[in-house]
Amino acid sequence: FKRKMPHCFGLRARTRDLFSRGFRKHGITPLSKFLISYKKGDYVDIIADGAIQRGMPHKFYHGKTGRIFNVTKHAVGVVCNKRVGNRIIPKRIHVRVEHVRLSACREAFRARVRANDQAKREAKAAGKRVDIKRVNIQPREATVVDVSKTKIEFMNPVKFRELY
Repeated sequence: FKRKMPHCFGLRARTRDLFSRGFRKHGITPLSKFLISYKKGDYVDIIADGAIQRGMPHKFYHGKTGRIFNVTKHAVGVVCNKRVGNRIIPKRIHVRVEHVRLSACREAFRARVRANDQAKREAKAAGKRVDIKRVNIQPREATVVDVSKTKIEFMNPVKFRELY
């Protein structure tokens, strides 16, 4: 018996597992989801909620991160990049708030900015100059191996022999 690839290309084709709710996560959406305030410029992750079909994004955008450009009564407009052929097109879509969550993609950047500002303030107070550039991991320092303390061991491959 040979399994064949699916031949349907509908709007929700091949989303049986993609849009399904998690284990013990079925039921109505909690009210806390609706009480989050979104502002223009916020970064959000588009995660489709299978319990609400209204305002659901296309399966391509599930898991993508974008930036809010518009806020309406029940939805937010999100700009996210889509790769089409050899180019990347910024796509503007409107998604209901049930299918959106605030992204943590800029937390590390914001923490680095705070640390840099703190370092600059401390350096200015001390009258010194601080380097805030990130540095790649450098190669190890050169070392000299003392042969008298180690034993030289030759490692040769085991000679092949047939097992049958």
